[in-house]
Amino acid sequence: MNLKKLVFLGLFLASFVVNGQNKQILYDFSEIPQSAMVNPGVEIDFQWYAGIPVLSGVMLQAGSSGIAVDDIFANDGIDINDKIRDRAIYGMDIKDELSGTFQVEFLNLGFRGKNPDLFYTGGMYLEGDAIGYWFRDYAILAYEGNADRLNERFDLSHLKTRGELVNVLHFGLNKNVGDGLTIGGRAKIYSSIFDFNSTKNRGYFVTSPGENNIYVSTLEANMQLRTSGINSISDSFDDETTGSTILKRALLGGNLGLGFDLGFTYHLSDQLVVTGSLLDLGFIYHANDVKTFSLNGRNTVEGLEVILPDAFNDPDTDFWEDLVDEVEEFLPFEDDSNSYVSFRPTKLYGSIRYNFGEPVSGMANCDCGIKAGRSPSNRAKYVNGLGAQLYAINRPRGPQAALTAFYHRRFGNFMALKATYTVDKFTYSNVGLGINLQAGPVNFYAMADNLLAYRNIAASNYASFQLGLNIISWGKR
Repeated sequence: MNLKKLVFLGLFLASFVVNGQNKQILYDFSEIPQSAMVNPGVEIDFQWYAGIPVLSGVMLQAGSSGIAVDDIFANDGIDINDKIRDRAIYGMDIKDELSGTFQVEFLNLGFRGKNPDLFYTGGMYLEGDAIGYWFRDYAILAYEGNADRLNERFDLSHLKTRGELVNVLHFGLNKNVGDGLTIGGRAKIYSSIFDFNSTKNRGYFVTSPGENNIYVSTLEANMQLRTSGINSISDSFDDETTGSTILKRALLGGNLGLGFDLGFTYHLSDQLVVTGSLLDLGFIYHANDVKTFSLNGRNTVEGLEVILPDAFNDPDTDFWEDLVDEVEEFLPFEDDSNSYVSFRPTKLYGSIRYNFGEPVSGMANCDCGIKAGRSPSNRAKYVNGLGAQLYAINRPRGPQAALTAFYHRRFGNFMALKATYTVDKFTYSNVGLGINLQAGPVNFYAMADNLLAYRNIAASNYASFQLGLNIISWGKR
């Protein structure tokens, strides 16, 4: 295997050590244009905005719900083999996961139409998402073997994993309905670069005392690994066309799909606001460069059926060849190129926010105030905001949720901060901070999560950052 293939394999496996898709700091941070990407119904007071290509939105998250690097490699006087056995192999549960996402914006822009209540958005971004649950019985079987675990069934359903790299073109519309309600929607065209999933495995492997040999092993399996795009990218390493292959598959040359985002913001009163959004309600149809691998059926093998002294009666018998034939029948392996459909990991956000303190006029050139009109551009923003958010995402082992408490603080029109405290399956002490800076038309934002863990990042189960650079105009309303 050459160096390029090793690099590709490393990046492929590295997709399993990034975590989550929750953008709790960005959500409802309306000073930042990218907040419309997590709620197309966010209140927008810009006349237009344009993200700096590639720099407008870069996000990476990394972590693990079951174990941290420090759990294995800390200099604590405990033998590393004992730590691997106790903390990883036996310490992790099948619900523990390594999951994740990264996202890079190539284009993001928005503008207000002739009707001032309508705001249009569009752009393109690259997203990678992957999840792998801890395959506990597989790990125990590999670590201990089955000789001391006779009659114990190893559950094949412990293997659950999926991942993808997809380029997304999106077009959205945000509308101020009036009476404190803003709604929005976004259509998405997905162009899959590669995809893999193995989430519906069933069956078991068991070893028992044999009659004709010491052990008899039984495999009952209904397993499947579906892939698309991986062969094309792997072959491109040999042809030295990796860049053009990925670019072609990203720009509508891969497997295509369709999706939608929906969102709203509603003022229950001048100071109490509720929001919600549903993201990536969509699918991808995989029809080209598809390869599916499957194991189906049930079989039992006892190894070499050598019965002494009867075996010596036929010295020409090739026991090893018989064993190979049995093993090939024992593993009912098949592959095909049939098309399949994959569904995107749909996300749900919701929040309630109470605004208080002094009102701050927006950047728009208008007669603004608390009661000054129904448009978001005319609505004054309060210095302080306090509230809670809910997040959920559909995953192969069921929905994954998080709760966030937040405090939002504005300093005039040049700076805003948002502090968050999030509880989820990865950590109960996730403190995050986001900052938005406005210098004339130039907008810069940066966010980081789980700040308390930065004292010892190796002991952390979670870390993330996000930053971006935009140009914003409020125009004259």
